[in-house]
Amino acid sequence: MKYDQIEDLRIIKLAEEVADEVWGIVIRWPYFARDTVGKQLVRAVDSIGANISEGYGRHHKNDNLRFLFIARGSLQETKYWLRRATKRELISQALFNELLANLNVLARQLNAFISAKRKLD
Repeated sequence: MKYDQIEDLRIIKLAEEVADEVWGIVIRWPYFARDTVGKQLVRAVDSIGANISEGYGRHHKNDNLRFLFIARGSLQETKYWLRRATKRELISQALFNELLANLNVLARQLNAFISAKRKLD
């Protein structure tokens, strides 16, 4: 079986794209917003790709799945912080909708990745 490099996977590319977009948004916020909502949002969105990557490096199926489930939790946390940022007028509704659409695509990819990993063995 061919072992793909993590950087070549669509799911990681999208996770990194969304994380970098969020970083570019948050870095321009005023200090208080960055220090409260911003730090939480960036940590959550970065955690999605980080946990997918860490799980990918673990070759035991259950260990890999555990990290994928953590990534899925981080994705949900990211959505929470984006709703807070929208409600607090740190991002526009249009930008929220764009980010949410990308996160929903990422969620579908993550669920498919989890399903594929569950079928191994």
